[in-house]
Amino acid sequence: MKADYNKYSVIRDLGFSLLAEGKVLKIKADGYSMYPSIRPGSVIFIEPLGEESGPAPGEIIAWKRESGFVVHRLIRILRDGNEIRYFTRGDSCGYEDQPVTREQISGKVVRVENRKNKLTDGSYLFRKPCYFINRLVVWLIIKSKRILKIILK
Repeated sequence: MKADYNKYSVIRDLGFSLLAEGKVLKIKADGYSMYPSIRPGSVIFIEPLGEESGPAPGEIIAWKRESGFVVHRLIRILRDGNEIRYFTRGDSCGYEDQPVTREQISGKVVRVENRKNKLTDGSYLFRKPCYFINRLVVWLIIKSKRILKIILK
């Protein structure tokens, strides 16, 4: 178990380093938190943020945490004196995430490639999600997969 964690942390740190060096990172998405904008199995392209420019509400950003990247939509920015906090939320999540600082933000998603090699970029990624509908659809997808798994056993 410890060897797997060490391997994972090396890969995670390598991804953080590549973005810090200005490289575009291409990773496979996992989970339904950004459904339907980013579907599980899609390949996302994360571009580093420039030093002078910050992310804008509506953009999908990648921020760092101990277990790796979180890729969620920036919903608002709160400025309090010299402190700036960024609030994110997955397109099918019930609640927003805890605020992050600029130092935690690694980059922004500039392109998504789904399993059928269809590319999505530009204004499609920059939109306002319908959280309730997205959560309902994800719930239905997960429940139907469980039922199929039981039936096909």
